[in-house]
Amino acid sequence: MAVAVTLTLTTAYVHLTLGGPLFTLNGLGYLGFSLLMIIGASVPHPIVVRFAWLPGVGVGAYAAVTILAYLIVGPHFALGWITKGVELALIGVVTADLIRAYGGAPGVVRAIVASLQPERSAS
Repeated sequence: MAVAVTLTLTTAYVHLTLGGPLFTLNGLGYLGFSLLMIIGASVPHPIVVRFAWLPGVGVGAYAAVTILAYLIVGPHFALGWITKGVELALIGVVTADLIRAYGGAPGVVRAIVASLQPERSAS
């Protein structure tokens, strides 16, 4: 988890230092995901535990969309390609962590479906 947070903060920093509203919003999104990952790893609240899959799946999808947008829109320059490498590494680390935690894609899907089911009362 520490590696995923570090990679997320790295790409957040790069985007926040580039200026412009899209880069700033993208950087803020990455900051938000890093905060969610830290909360997910350190807060044993039932709601946090129930949705423990969300930060990993979310940041992985966010990074994938960011990479796709970069490939479509650009601007293509060295720091951009380096950042896309960081984001690919982030996707890989998060994927490995989700596989470790849930036993593979079917386990992640089961966790997502279970977390979206209404809670049953204890009565």
